[in-house]
Amino acid sequence: MTRGPRSPGRSLGLGFALIVVLALLVVLVLTWLFWLAAHPQHPRPIRSSGPGVAHAAAMNPGDRFGDGTPDFLRLTDPADQAAFRRWFTLIAEDAAIRPRADIPPEITDCASLLRYAYRESLRRHDEKWITTTGVAVTALPGEISEWHYPDTPLGQALFRVQPGRFVVSDLEDGAFAQFADAKTLVERNAFLVSRDVRSALPGDLLFYRQFGHASPWHSMIVTRIVSDGVVVYHTGPDHDAPGELRRVLLADLLDHPQPEWRPLPGNPNFLGVYRWNILRGTS
Repeated sequence: MTRGPRSPGRSLGLGFALIVVLALLVVLVLTWLFWLAAHPQHPRPIRSSGPGVAHAAAMNPGDRFGDGTPDFLRLTDPADQAAFRRWFTLIAEDAAIRPRADIPPEITDCASLLRYAYRESLRRHDEKWITTTGVAVTALPGEISEWHYPDTPLGQALFRVQPGRFVVSDLEDGAFAQFADAKTLVERNAFLVSRDVRSALPGDLLFYRQFGHASPWHSMIVTRIVSDGVVVYHTGPDHDAPGELRRVLLADLLDHPQPEWRPLPGNPNFLGVYRWNILRGTS
């Protein structure tokens, strides 16, 4: 038995249903497009927030020196470099002349002095900061304009602790931390300038490796140069004694009764004059 042709009514019904379905699809597509226009999708930025911070799009994720420090941390403006050096040396000297009871409790050895002075130098130095820290400021050294701690993609993890050049994945994989010991500071966060102490600028660092010591890595901060050169350092714990902060003339250090502490090229324990990576490329 052969089938006859479909009735016109049935064909019209199917055609109308198809038109309705197509119309619904068009409405859904248009609705989706309007939603996208109202809610533009942006690529996930490098984490950054807070005032005084360059937007993520403007932050350079490169590492032009291959030292592990991202270029967005480097202070490229000479005024910023000078402000950092002034704050860094002021904070170190302020700590050194305080009564023992007034020294920030986190400063217990040479590396903690460096971490404290470095971190606080990079903060915004407003009235609240001065009140909180108690740092005696007779004349403001000027402010760093490029960025302030902790308002960077690294947040509070300020110090490089893993080897290698910087890559964006370092933001999430533990390559940076809030803590770094003296060995890590010299190897991952600073670079050698010279083994001649006359090359030091205020804010530069002197590093030593005292073989045979329980904690062989030691550091000092150069706070002044020329004829009245001064260094500030913490002796670190000595057996049951907590150690102390000292501020000494560079001339006295050069004539130290223990030759291994003299910052001279002929002293194998003296590693040299180092400078923070964020100042790399400056004179």
